[in-house]
Amino acid sequence: MQIYLPIANLPVNVFLVLGMGLAVGFLSGMFGVGGGFLMTPLLIFVGISPAVVVASVSPQIAASLFSGFLAHWRRGTIDIVLGAMLLIGGTTGALIGVWLFTLLRAVDQLDLIIALSYVTLLSVVGVLMITEGLRAINRARHGERADLRRPGSHTWIHRLPLKMRFKRSRIYVSVIPVWVIGWIIGFLGAVLGVGGGFMLVPMLIYLLRVPTMTVIGTSMLLTLVTMVTATVMHAAADHLVDAPLALILMIGGVIGAQFGVRAGQNMRSEYLRLLLGVLVMLVGMRFALDLVIKPDDLYSIRHVRGG
Repeated sequence: MQIYLPIANLPVNVFLVLGMGLAVGFLSGMFGVGGGFLMTPLLIFVGISPAVVVASVSPQIAASLFSGFLAHWRRGTIDIVLGAMLLIGGTTGALIGVWLFTLLRAVDQLDLIIALSYVTLLSVVGVLMITEGLRAINRARHGERADLRRPGSHTWIHRLPLKMRFKRSRIYVSVIPVWVIGWIIGFLGAVLGVGGGFMLVPMLIYLLRVPTMTVIGTSMLLTLVTMVTATVMHAAADHLVDAPLALILMIGGVIGAQFGVRAGQNMRSEYLRLLLGVLVMLVGMRFALDLVIKPDDLYSIRHVRGG
């Protein structure tokens, strides 16, 4: 069953796109990540323009995270003050990201930059996840525990000025690294169409020493707002959000996430991290392969304004 995507300007198989949404939603629920870093490459691999993919995946990520955000809000596991500080940087990063996105698209370099960025990002993150997963498995076999937040431990980040107390997270740190972390996540979300949860959670735990119980809910707050901001900006500035594509992805993602959460509860966390790292590495390698393989069509035709 084919459906025509008006913004992407091509027909796609509804069940194929729905299946992708289900699969990525399942993995998102299992691993606790937004899934944009998986959904974006998969849609690009089936022939949809990277620019349309990045803009259309943003609302899908926001929809997938909304239900989880409400659950954490009811449990009181969201640090509102920390989230607000992250949003200052995240919103700014998203605005600059959309501006750069539009600029790169105007000079016809957007596809290349997205591909190179994904190869670099996924390779680095995949290696780090695999390494941490193997270490966690080794610790579990020897009965050791990982102490992520050692009392009294401080790094150079904790010596920066403009300190602020975040009571819910029980930390007293400078707002500068908080703004920088938020800016990075917002920027990557706008340019690459990734929620950034797979990067934000480790940053908050390892760099700022935020307790794990408040990290996930707070990261959902930042990702949700930045993805909504990116969606509005892409729709207003570039007119690239393909509503039918986003709707199908939302349906598949929400359904798949429910089954993924149940599956993830039956697996040990260290094995989940290892599997996610391997998956990230495979997607990165697939992107790298596309960069070196000679394409079937060496030329493309694109409408240029004023031409």
